Amino acid sequence: MPLTRVYLPLTAADLDDLAAGRSVGPAPRSAHAVTAALGRPGLTTDEEELEHTAWLAAADEAVLLSGDGRRRRVIGSADVDAATVGRPTAPDVASRVELSAPLERRGFVSFHVDEEPGATDAADLLWYDVTELDDVRALLAGG
Repeated sequence: MPLTRVYLPLTAADLDDLAAGRSVGPAPRSAHAVTAALGRPGLTTDEEELEHTAWLAAADEAVLLSGDGRRRRVIGSADVDAATVGRPTAPDVASRVELSAPLERRGFVSFHVDEEPGATDAADLLWYDVTELDDVRALLAGG
């Protein structure tokens, strides 16, 4: 089964679900990924650059989920079955995809969390391995 890397903004409740062994959903769930509309690797862009663009779109969207703007953004990176990734009828951004199945913890590969609450720059996001889920949850609980 081919996999697609997706990036999605997450809430503290989503992280609690993952920690409890529940999936993140329900489907369809909006996420971001490298899409044909975003571009194809070539002379001016490469796969890593396109992935970064999709990741940035998820980071921008995570600002909206952080509520009052004083909370930390969380972005999850996950590898999902490509068959569950589709394009919405009228995507608002080039990287927008819809996941037709809930995401299980085993699909996640990393989390990205703001170093300080209320940060909005991509450089402010720290990288956490999926095995550090409890650390990410503790960071969110602390502010």
